Amino acid sequence: MGDDQAQGPRDRADFDQRLAAARDRAGLDQPEPVNQQRAEGPNPFSLAMRLGAEMVAALVVAVAIGYGLDRLFHTKPWFMIGFVPIGAIAGFRNIVRAMGTTQKD
Repeated sequence: MGDDQAQGPRDRADFDQRLAAARDRAGLDQPEPVNQQRAEGPNPFSLAMRLGAEMVAALVVAVAIGYGLDRLFHTKPWFMIGFVPIGAIAGFRNIVRAMGTTQKD
């Protein structure tokens, strides 16, 4: 424990030099190459998958809620029929919101 206090500026400089050499060998200090897709915006395929997932998720949640209420109140299929349009509206709203976050030219 007494050795920790004995470290001085020279030891620190030696450590910094060895650290810089190791980072240079590993390539950690090199600048990142500019990716063209980042500059252009999101990948169209990933955007389409996200929009599809938004719509499906909203409909699945709405159908699950409708099914659960139908089982609870023994009113099959009325709650499910009522919640499907609500889920579709929520899905379209999520799609419009997701499209609004893309980069504008």
